[in-house]
Amino acid sequence: MSTIRYGLVGAGMMGQEHIRNIALMEGAEVAALADPDAGMRALAADLAGGPIRIFEDYRAMLAADLCDAYLIAAPNDLHFVMMKDVLATSRAIICEKPLAIRASECRELMRLAEGRAAPVWVAMEYRYMPPVARLIEEVHAGTAGAPRMMSVREHRFPFLKKVGDWNRFNARTGGTLVEKCCHFFDLMRVVLRADPVRVYASAGADVNHKEERYADVEPDILDNAFVTIDFANGTRAMLDLCMFAEGSYWQEVISVTGDRARVDAFVPGPSRFTRDRRERHAEIAISDRMERAERREIVHVDEQILRAGDHHGSTFFQHQRILDLVRRGRGVPEVGLVDGYWSVLVGEAAEASARQRKPIDLCADLAPAPGAARVG
Repeated sequence: MSTIRYGLVGAGMMGQEHIRNIALMEGAEVAALADPDAGMRALAADLAGGPIRIFEDYRAMLAADLCDAYLIAAPNDLHFVMMKDVLATSRAIICEKPLAIRASECRELMRLAEGRAAPVWVAMEYRYMPPVARLIEEVHAGTAGAPRMMSVREHRFPFLKKVGDWNRFNARTGGTLVEKCCHFFDLMRVVLRADPVRVYASAGADVNHKEERYADVEPDILDNAFVTIDFANGTRAMLDLCMFAEGSYWQEVISVTGDRARVDAFVPGPSRFTRDRRERHAEIAISDRMERAERREIVHVDEQILRAGDHHGSTFFQHQRILDLVRRGRGVPEVGLVDGYWSVLVGEAAEASARQRKPIDLCADLAPAPGAARVG
C-alpha cells in the first residue's frame, strides 16, 4: 500500500503535534512543510525526520505538488485565505479548528467547495478523545434515555505562548469562544443531534494576561465564561469555561442527562501541566436513576499515543479516520465544512452575546448556513 504524503501548512505547536501523531501511523508521512518562521521550520523538520521538503511560503509548496493531502495548522486568522488557495487544488484537505474566525468566511468556503471531489475534513479532535467517544456511544445507544441536557466544564491552564503572540487577540483568534470552545459547541451538536437556535453568554477577561503588553496593546481574549445554548429539538446545553484553573484534576467534565440516566466523561489535562508529570486515566460514569446505581469505567489509552500530543490521544484517533478517507480519495468526512461552520457560528454568537449582554437568536440575528446541515 503506497504511503500517503502530507503537506503541513504551519509548523508551530499544533503542527508539531500532528507530525508526532502522523509518525505513529503506518503508511503515512509528512513529506513537506511550510512556515514563515525559521525556528518553527527547523523544529518541525527535525521532529519529522527523514527526507522532507521545507518551504517558507505555503504557496510554493502547493505549486510543487508533492503531497496527497494538505493539513492547515496555521494561526486562525490565516485559515480563510489558505483554505481558498488549497481548495483550488485537487488534493484532500484537513483544516485545524476553527475553520475560519467568522461564520461569513465559513459560508464562503462552503460555497467554494461545492462540487469538489477531494474531501475536506475539519479537525475537531475532541470528538475522538476515547472517553468522549465512549460518552457519545453510550448516549446514542440510548443509555441515558432521551437526552435533555448537556454540560461541558473545562477548567484548564491559560493560553500558551505562540509565535507572534497571535493567540492573545480577538482579531486573530476569533475570540476565546471561537478559538477554544468551537470544539465544545461541535460536541453539543453531535451528541444532541440538533442544530442550535439561541445562545446566551456571560464572560470576562479577569485574570490572565493582565500584565502583558504587545506593542503597547493589552490582550483582549476572554478567560472565563458561562454559555447556554438552546437547540431546535428542545434540548439545551451549557459551557462552564475557566482558563485560570491549572490545578484541576479533571480538565474536562462532560455530562449528558436524559430521562433515564446521566452519562459523564472525565478527561484529565496533559501530563506536562500536572505537578507529578504522570499520565492520568480518563473515566466515564453512568448514573441510572431507574436502578438507583452508578457504574464507572476507566478508559485506557496507550501511553505512546498520549505522549504524542496534548489532547488525550484524540489527534491520533482522528488521524486514523482521516487516513482512511484520504486513501479512498473521496467520500464524506465525519467532520465536514458544515460542522466547522456551526461550531464557529455558535462561538461567534457567544462572543457577541457576552459583549452585548443579550441572547443571540441564530435564526433572526445571524445568517443561516447554505444548504442542508448534516448533524452527527
